[in-house]
Amino acid sequence: MVRLNPDVIVAPYTPPALAAKRATSTIPIVFAVVADAVGAGLIANLGRPGGNITGLTSTGAELGGKRLDLFKQVISRASRVAVLYNPADQSNVLVLKELQESAPILGLTLQPLAIREPRDFEGAFTAMARERTHAMFGVPGVLTEKYKEVLVGLAAKRRLPSMWGHRQFVDAGGLMSYAVNFYDQIRQTAVYVDKILKGAKPGDLPVEQPTRYELVINLKTAKALGLTIPPSVLLQATQVIE
Repeated sequence: MVRLNPDVIVAPYTPPALAAKRATSTIPIVFAVVADAVGAGLIANLGRPGGNITGLTSTGAELGGKRLDLFKQVISRASRVAVLYNPADQSNVLVLKELQESAPILGLTLQPLAIREPRDFEGAFTAMARERTHAMFGVPGVLTEKYKEVLVGLAAKRRLPSMWGHRQFVDAGGLMSYAVNFYDQIRQTAVYVDKILKGAKPGDLPVEQPTRYELVINLKTAKALGLTIPPSVLLQATQVIE
């Protein structure tokens, strides 16, 4: 891509953004849906990123407590929650760390399960069954996004309530998600690209942080699992899929 010498590189998710940063220090880079841009080493400062890179952060690594709290309200008897994550994705590692810090406060024990490629999926769900896991959280990223239908299907097959890191998984049949709107973030990259093409320096453009998050619940999936979503949670939902 760098050899093609584009005017701007747009890189959704953390791994592509880090790869782009390693590949060039001169071509402008706009990232999006990055859980923790500073923690991942993409930039040093949100207000003034410097260098040739800027974009939008999802602050996904900071939502661990809220996500687990919402999940606990729905799965009140749950005490053991599996976490599907890709250790090769730095954002996944940061999200897992935040979840691990928040879990004890809610009386939850986490079961981290690493998935690096599709052939790891079945083994991860077998481990959940073996450990009698009550529910699972799927950390979003390039790998899980590409195979969201497969992962959602495996959770349904095991009758496992699942919280996901983006709403696309709920659209595909997952139970619920709490996150920024992925599509809004991707669309907003066009604003950054426009400014850069008009002469702005990426390093001078502050990284945009989300101002709202969406709680999306799939009632069809809840019914299939025999779950009743508490009214207090439904009232917080941005969208309910019936």
